[in-house]
Amino acid sequence: MKFCVIGLGRFGYKVATALAEHGMEVVAVDSNESIVASIRDLVTQAICVRIADEASLRSLGVEEMDTVIVGTGENFAQSILITALLKQRLNVKHVIARGINEIHKEILTLIGADQIILPEQEIGIKLADDLATALTNITRLSKNFAICHVVAPKKFIGKTLEELKLPKNFDVQCIGIKKDDEIMLADAHYVVSADDKLVCAGTIDHIKDLMRM
Repeated sequence: MKFCVIGLGRFGYKVATALAEHGMEVVAVDSNESIVASIRDLVTQAICVRIADEASLRSLGVEEMDTVIVGTGENFAQSILITALLKQRLNVKHVIARGINEIHKEILTLIGADQIILPEQEIGIKLADDLATALTNITRLSKNFAICHVVAPKKFIGKTLEELKLPKNFDVQCIGIKKDDEIMLADAHYVVSADDKLVCAGTIDHIKDLMRM
């Protein structure tokens, strides 16, 4: 797949290099020469250019990309301009834009962005979840639904997942088992041991109920 990442701040730089590590074809774009030079050997192509109009975007070949990521969130006006050109003039199939707040997100949605990321907000929510709920490695899929790691309660040790009947008793699904640094898929016949962490999916309230066992 082909990706273009415009704006190589901390967010854009990480996205571009991570995609390249996954074997994707990545064009990384920024107006800062030193940043472009630092990423040149890590991606398919690195281009130093300031995006100011439709012509500068066309020169990047964005119309051939499967996804364009607009990482210029700090520059409110520029991110809106680039996103609008990509969706309304160049008809790029999939555009992901970085936003800096809810108002920015609403504007990006109105001009056609397919997905908006608010990285600072999401990191803040994750940290608050980790501190306030005692859940570890929590990932929210919606306001109330999450996937997280739960230390196996003492009452679970020595029992199989089938015997525990977590979906029936707690409305929580165990989708994996973390042992040491490895995670394996959950099997109904797996016997829970004392050092296990259960990778659980469900509402946060239901997962909390399970932890009280």
